[in-house]
Amino acid sequence: MRAGVVLTATPGVEDLAVRAEELGLDSVWVNDTPMVHGDPFVALSLCAKATSRVKLGIGVMSPALRSAPAAASGIASLNALAPGRIICGVGTGNSARRTLGMRPTTAAALESFTTARQDLCAGRSTEYREGDRVRDIRFLHDRAHVNTADPIEFVVAALLGPKAAAVAGRRGTGLISFGLLDPAAWHALHEARRQAAQGVPGSRTNSYLVTALHILGEDEDPDGDAARDTTGHLVLSLLTFAADKRAFAAQLGPAEREAVRRLLDRRGTTATAPDRHTKLYPNYLGRIAPQDRDLVVPSLMNMLTLVGTRDDILARINTLEQAGIDELLIQPVVDPPTEMAQLAKLLN
Repeated sequence: MRAGVVLTATPGVEDLAVRAEELGLDSVWVNDTPMVHGDPFVALSLCAKATSRVKLGIGVMSPALRSAPAAASGIASLNALAPGRIICGVGTGNSARRTLGMRPTTAAALESFTTARQDLCAGRSTEYREGDRVRDIRFLHDRAHVNTADPIEFVVAALLGPKAAAVAGRRGTGLISFGLLDPAAWHALHEARRQAAQGVPGSRTNSYLVTALHILGEDEDPDGDAARDTTGHLVLSLLTFAADKRAFAAQLGPAEREAVRRLLDRRGTTATAPDRHTKLYPNYLGRIAPQDRDLVVPSLMNMLTLVGTRDDILARINTLEQAGIDELLIQPVVDPPTEMAQLAKLLN
């Protein structure tokens, strides 16, 4: 299985990209959550100039936050800096929208947005709509400013539902998912994609899994502080989603629902407060505070992340590879260089 890393757009991100390339990792991704993290186009431009081999991905853009022409221009501009090395992820904006206090966009908007970017980034014209006005648009000076000749890889973000996977099938793109370590769920996503892709021409696509990795030392407690610090950002992301979406929280077990209740109380908000996004999402996907370690429920650590001995983790990875995962992406927050080195050593 290939390996990559997901980073946030902060000063010095290009140094981590260089280190990832030196370690033999296959891709470097940057989050696109505007109200929480820095700009991915700025970050990936720096990474593009500092590296020569590693793939560079945006994970992931939402059609409700960027227009198709602006998004395509940014992607094609990156492709001019790193020809053939760009991966463009698109999703409904589950995180990026909720950090604004808004709902994610629809699967229909996701498909339209993906289609427009694929067309523009390949040098084709596409339909652009504002209200009742519809026009055909295309890059007017593509070879002077952007690169539409070298291929750009597109992937659609999918969680548990088949709708996004079906969009990926119809558009001939790959898949990316966050914290989804259930092989059965991946089989279902791939089947939904396959069913929707019937008759759609295209080359082989890739499936990416974003998670966190903690290899236990000898006699180390799998629920100890070190493991919670390494994986807590993913666990708290799910608890935050549950705190923001009561219907999802209702599906959790008693321990997980109690953690949601404590999170809301600790952040000084409620599941119905109109401004809850301003209390719940600060430091989203950042290193957790020591006082929040008790919120990192062991069942969610096991569900969302890879914690265990080297042999235990390799066994889980092998099962995921059999389920069709092509590349494992970790999101390190405690000590990124060390965590990247552990991933590279594990999969080499």
